[in-house]
Amino acid sequence: MKTTLVIMAAGLGSRYGGNKQTDGVGPNGEILMEYGVYDAVRAGFDKIVFIIKPDMLELMKRLCGDMASCLRTPEGQPVEVCYAFQDFSSVPAFYRVPEGRTKPFGTGHAVLCARSCVGEPFIVINADDYYGVDAFRVIYEELGRLEAEGEATMVGYRLDKTVSEHGSVTRGVSHVTDGTLDRVVETFKLTVFPDGTIRDVDKNPEGDVYAPDTPVSMNFWGFTPWIFTKLEEYFNAFLRALPTGELKKECLLPSMVGELIEKGQLRVSVLHSDAKWFGMTYHEDKDAVAAALKALHDAGVYPPTLHG
Repeated sequence: MKTTLVIMAAGLGSRYGGNKQTDGVGPNGEILMEYGVYDAVRAGFDKIVFIIKPDMLELMKRLCGDMASCLRTPEGQPVEVCYAFQDFSSVPAFYRVPEGRTKPFGTGHAVLCARSCVGEPFIVINADDYYGVDAFRVIYEELGRLEAEGEATMVGYRLDKTVSEHGSVTRGVSHVTDGTLDRVVETFKLTVFPDGTIRDVDKNPEGDVYAPDTPVSMNFWGFTPWIFTKLEEYFNAFLRALPTGELKKECLLPSMVGELIEKGQLRVSVLHSDAKWFGMTYHEDKDAVAAALKALHDAGVYPPTLHG
């Protein structure tokens, strides 16, 4: 089964204070994308698509693309590497990008930009997250069970394993019934309080309390190519609804998924994995991530280096 890993790497990383997607955190300077690529290929994925800004092409080839092209799947298949650009040139002609907008149009637009590179079942991940070895194996197996139309999948993570002690985070809070996603609510300011509780302080300073085991989406989705038609419709509707001169609002992938579920057009299976997620929302997260990666190398989960 041919399957593709799509990596969203065009974000600006504004909260992190730098280009976190290309920040070396592994014991030999590996970036988080390399771990996603390595884990996906050993699970069986044989194509990698990097969604980047056009000016990142040479840098991305050097940091991760060349490494990916040298890998082989467990069956010995070579890995195909493609690059998709997320910029304003792919915005439909009916919409005029306002002067002064520099922010990309979000994860929904990002995946749509990869359409020309993907013709098989695929998964989507963030460039700046570590998802864990087992999560790729679980979702690879699930991709083979999806119907060509109207079905998708996601890996869910415990909320308490995905927050940062250094500030608030945005998470797709997932409501699940019998292993199927009912809806996903993009929640923007989930914060860990001194007493250990996790609260949403977006509209209320006291915050609504969330259970530690609340499942959340970390943008680890599995789709068939059917989703691109729905995504294009959703993105076009998003643009048409934007106020004139809007400079920051984004078209978010979880919101699109939620709308399709509500309309009865999509069923999403929710997978669970024992793998630990970690990522770098803030610059202060870097030391903890580096220590966790080193421990995984030391334990033999990864070879001494991912650089050949």
